[in-house]
Amino acid sequence: MAENMRQNIATLLKSIERYNPENILTLEKYVEIQSKDNVYDLEANLALLKLYQLNPTRFNVNITCQILLKALTNLPHTDFVLCKCLLSEKIMADDPINQIIFLGDILEQCDFQLFWLRVATMADLCGRIVGFQDSIRKFVCHVVGITFQTINKTLLNQLLGRVDDATQKHWVKKYGWQEQDDDVIFIANQDENIKTKNITEKIDFENVAGLMAACI
Repeated sequence: MAENMRQNIATLLKSIERYNPENILTLEKYVEIQSKDNVYDLEANLALLKLYQLNPTRFNVNITCQILLKALTNLPHTDFVLCKCLLSEKIMADDPINQIIFLGDILEQCDFQLFWLRVATMADLCGRIVGFQDSIRKFVCHVVGITFQTINKTLLNQLLGRVDDATQKHWVKKYGWQEQDDDVIFIANQDENIKTKNITEKIDFENVAGLMAACI
């Protein structure tokens, strides 16, 4: 069902129908499907936010919250920023959207421990998005992978949201990390990820002839 709707929406967005307010209900239904089936379509969601912007009386807080939360699941890409650009300051200041904006700010700062504390108080909101927590854990592992050479198991557990041992082992295995005997997990030798780049500047004689003449 999600794939069929994706194709229909893709066709719709290529035409002038993209700006037809009568398609708001269709796009809202598609957002609900994305949330339930753990699929994602940024272009369709941006089109819906644009329609809300052009038709403020049709604005739907619940759907907008789902769009923003889905955008967070695609970090480190800039989807969340793109979605915010289509929201007014007044909308972003109101509950519960301001709570999601704050979640985005926390993730941008990589304050994962605070993030999980906040999510625990927003279970009803975040629980609508199937796969939300695992998507964030994927982002956590991305940050850990480019930041650490080794990490304490307890700290990694906190960054992942205080998961059980089996879940932590799943993420360690997924990213090819290695558990060591001293309660430490080896991530990667970050020195090996540093790539040198040679810069060669080519200056033609014609470009400096005037300067040389002025110095004589």
